[in-house]
Amino acid sequence: MALKTSNKRDPNFSMSSLTDIIFLLLIFFMLTSTFVTPSALDLTLPSSSSQVMANKGVSVQITRNMEYYVEGERVRLNQLQTSIEKAVKKEENPTIILQADKATELEKVVGVMNIVKKMNLKMVLATEPTE
Repeated sequence: MALKTSNKRDPNFSMSSLTDIIFLLLIFFMLTSTFVTPSALDLTLPSSSSQVMANKGVSVQITRNMEYYVEGERVRLNQLQTSIEKAVKKEENPTIILQADKATELEKVVGVMNIVKKMNLKMVLATEPTE
């Protein structure tokens, strides 16, 4: 009389717990990636009720510390026009999007406007929408 042992192990591996963990990690990274701000500069834009949007253009930013940026690269005031000219060459119908901090002196904003006017380019002043 032969006795059979019932200590057989199942060779299959269940992936359900691993897929649950991967799914939860995917959700976590998708949610946390939406909290990242796309702008590297911390600008507090003035508010406005008008809703004009420029499709694409060259961004020029002025911080409250009077630092100038063209397409995210810091430039000096005397190099601003040449930096804008380089960035405009890449665009078909260039529009300058001026993003000035609300604490920026008006004289600095008007100076950038004069540079853009000399170049005969269109310009849009970026603002925050009023609530």
